[in-house]
Amino acid sequence: MAGWTLDDIPWAAFDPARVDPEIVPLIKAAGMVEANAADYRTYLHNVFADDTRVKRAIDGWMVEEQQHGAALARWARLADPSFDFEAGFRAFTEGYRIPLEARSSIRGSRAGEMVARCMVETGTNSFYAALGEATDEPVLKEICRRIADDELAHYWMFHHHMQRCMDGDRLGFFARLRIALGRIAETEDDELAYAYYAANGWPAGEIYDRARHGGAYQRRALAYYTPSVVRRAVGMVFTAVGLNKNGVFGRLATGLACRLVRRRRAALARAAV
Repeated sequence: MAGWTLDDIPWAAFDPARVDPEIVPLIKAAGMVEANAADYRTYLHNVFADDTRVKRAIDGWMVEEQQHGAALARWARLADPSFDFEAGFRAFTEGYRIPLEARSSIRGSRAGEMVARCMVETGTNSFYAALGEATDEPVLKEICRRIADDELAHYWMFHHHMQRCMDGDRLGFFARLRIALGRIAETEDDELAYAYYAANGWPAGEIYDRARHGGAYQRRALAYYTPSVVRRAVGMVFTAVGLNKNGVFGRLATGLACRLVRRRRAALARAAV
């Protein structure tokens, strides 16, 4: 369990004058994704049906993720009193579903599933770290700090179980790297794009478009990624696949990742125009 509750957040310190309007749509969407942890719990319980240790860890992880969703939704309502989280969440879960019927990992092995989970936690830790550094609004800064710390702890929890699973699956370096890169690429799939669409009150009748709504989400999110955030993310990826994050390849990968972020930001800005 996380070492905090919603009562630990200094809600009375909320300062509307310090709210960045570009961040608000991101927080609304993030709250939807975090609140949807029960579906991932079902999927992961199916994959690890006979592993009590993993299932117990996943139960605790779900509670913490749902608390993240509740904190983000509450902040979003302070920033935008018209925000209807419940309606948006219904639209999100009706429009986006993960494969709950799966009985084995879609990554091909249990170790591969844990590699993918490490990538998810890398992404969420980076996202909240970036927003926490960028915002001047004190309540959101505190929420992002606490969630980023939780996501880092989740990363190490999944990493621990990945190493346990490696004893049986013997997943090689290139297989881990393939799964890691594949899961990173999935950040452009429907989950974040649809959450952004469902959370942000598009005009009635507007049809969901992955490229357009996903691009709008990424354009806002990537604007807050600093080189230090990217560097930490690369280090987490390297650790998960078994590479030395402090070596030559780690430095080269960090430089390449920073360039890719800049190019992606520029491309999204051009597309928006």
